Amino acid sequence: MRTINLQEYVTSEPYLLSVDERDELRKVSSLTIEPAPGVEGAYHLTPGSTIGALEISNLSVSIRPKLDISRVLFLASYALGAFKLREMERFNFEAASSLVEALALALATAARRAFASGLLHGYRTEEEAMHIVRGRVRITEQIRRRFGVPLPLEVRYDEFTDDITANRLVKAAAARLGQMRVRLPRSRSGLRWVSTRLENISLVEFPKNAVPEVTFDRLNGHYREVVALARLILRHTSFETGRGGNRAPGFLMDMNVVFQDFVTQALRETLGVSDRTFRSDTSLHHITLDEAERVLLKPDLSWWDGPTCTFVGDTKYKRVRDERVPNADLYQLLAYTTALDLPGGLLIYAQGEAEQVVHQVRYAGKRLEVTALDLSGTIDELLAGIDELANRVRALRYEAYRVNRAA
Repeated sequence: MRTINLQEYVTSEPYLLSVDERDELRKVSSLTIEPAPGVEGAYHLTPGSTIGALEISNLSVSIRPKLDISRVLFLASYALGAFKLREMERFNFEAASSLVEALALALATAARRAFASGLLHGYRTEEEAMHIVRGRVRITEQIRRRFGVPLPLEVRYDEFTDDITANRLVKAAAARLGQMRVRLPRSRSGLRWVSTRLENISLVEFPKNAVPEVTFDRLNGHYREVVALARLILRHTSFETGRGGNRAPGFLMDMNVVFQDFVTQALRETLGVSDRTFRSDTSLHHITLDEAERVLLKPDLSWWDGPTCTFVGDTKYKRVRDERVPNADLYQLLAYTTALDLPGGLLIYAQGEAEQVVHQVRYAGKRLEVTALDLSGTIDELLAGIDELANRVRALRYEAYRVNRAA
């Protein structure tokens, strides 16, 4: 199998690709493919924000992130609730040659910790036809299906079992990784151990856009890390090819989404507010820019006190550089502050994409603050950066209250 190694936002050397390989790679989000001058069938590949690995036919493609792989897994796992921000040093994501290798090692390690005192058990609701009464008889279903025949009975009951969602998620994640090219013997043996330990658990195919969540308490809190890793794997694995609906094994992750989810979750934790108060773009009211309500807006970050928005912000892992629309990110933030009638807003970049600056918009009276968060520093530096962002959010909310009182 041929191997192509790419780096996030770095243009590659020329690679010879067949027409089919070229066409399949074009389906990878944010990957730019350009013909190499003077060489027939050769192409320069430039990855965007999508990182990871996939296999197409006889071609194995790896896209490494700018950040250390261990840090990427820190950010993505934290956003899914694997741990509190100030507990990050407890989680040792070992360095590996690729995201897939690192995930295999991390999942096996987390599973060994979670399963140390045995598999988690819980109640699962079952519905079936039986010749004895167990649980409750489903009267409506009995009438609809049996037409007055007394047996079998349609019943619903709760079964105490280890074949529950948490264990099913871990088994499905190990199976997904097992379909990929995992080279390290330690990674392969770790995945085999997880699969063997969960041999009696149902193997469920979870669609990546419908991976269930698990609610944690003091009884199942020791599963938090391994379930978050499993959900991360399931949400980003499986890559659909074009012809015949074939599936090419792969793990692809959009760093734009990782950055937004991390900043959102970290600010909620630091500010001490819930997802109903500090909302992401997936849980917003209907916000429009124009009176005819035709221009829909979805800011990444917003703070709501009931029906009133008191803060708005946006996250950008990579700065938009378009000569046709210069400063597009600022125009977007200005639209948010205008539509929500706020005196200012906050634009958060990943470090290296922008310098800290404040723009006072002429005639509009809007204050657009731009800042950057360093994702590559030490844990203490990252914590300090999140604390600074939280202070900026508080200051902008205070300004919104002050302006509203003055009006």
